[in-house]
Amino acid sequence: MSEPMGAGATEPLLEPGQALDRLAAWKGRIDQLAADTRAMSERLGELRVTAADDNRMVEVTVDAQGALVDIRLGRRIQQVEPETVARTIMATMREARRKTADRAQEIITETLGTESPAARAMAAQVADRLRTAGAGEAGTRDRDGW
Repeated sequence: MSEPMGAGATEPLLEPGQALDRLAAWKGRIDQLAADTRAMSERLGELRVTAADDNRMVEVTVDAQGALVDIRLGRRIQQVEPETVARTIMATMREARRKTADRAQEIITETLGTESPAARAMAAQVADRLRTAGAGEAGTRDRDGW
């Protein structure tokens, strides 16, 4: 003898009206997630973060990817060794990227929340990429002094 349809299932069979209501609710959640994801993407696309060293010798601006979009050098660079300027630029870039990672995580949390495993994974990936970008860029001098 065969078992009735749905026997042993974790949820009872739904009436057609209930099934349609569930599908509509599910579609609403998917539509909201899509809208939230678009908003997050737009905000991240517009993200720019500026950092300056303590002596205001260097100021850099990076985008959400951690790419340099602007650099400003103060007059003080004329009074220090080029190696010091280079180290200051690199340290300021790392600080700007760290701040960008923090802000990107805030944007992801504000738009997608913290409940979604995907949102948490995305925030962690962005933070990891930005915080480790340039970590090994301390640079070494070649035979020409560069």
